[in-house]
Amino acid sequence: MVDLILFFIPAALIIIGALIVVFAKNPVHNAMGLVMTLVSIAIIYITLNATFVAMVQMLVYAGAVMTLFLFVIMMIGVDKKEQSSESIKGQTFLVSGVFLILISILGYVAISSEFKWDLWFEAVEFAVEGTPQLIAGTLFTAWIFPFEIISILLIVATAAAIALAYDSKRKKNDV
Repeated sequence: MVDLILFFIPAALIIIGALIVVFAKNPVHNAMGLVMTLVSIAIIYITLNATFVAMVQMLVYAGAVMTLFLFVIMMIGVDKKEQSSESIKGQTFLVSGVFLILISILGYVAISSEFKWDLWFEAVEFAVEGTPQLIAGTLFTAWIFPFEIISILLIVATAAAIALAYDSKRKKNDV
């Protein structure tokens, strides 16, 4: 039963986040829907005992890439005046209710396990093949050349994005 709950809640959040990405009119809301989708995917990775992939998902995609997306959105400029009225009646109470439900589920899980988080994973035997040590060992020995090529490519792409942004800003000021 707990497995179903730990799957269906993040799965529902993934679908809701994807719908927000597609149907929201404000680009910032689209980006926040994508963050919700990426975080929910990371939760599913954790339930599958893929902790390394979940942490990479959170740090790289939900953290760094979404920060970059929001930076670009703000740099482009969302000049529309933000609505101060609620577009959905009672959305504040709805969000507060969902937040309280999630916090109470977390509290229930913590109290029922007597704050011993390792009880959830007693029956699970962890595979050694997906540990960060083995991934890093393979990445920095057999795959070091492709790793360095990708790092150079990312540096060049970042420098090009900065140059393009600077050049377009400069042209705007000249006009």
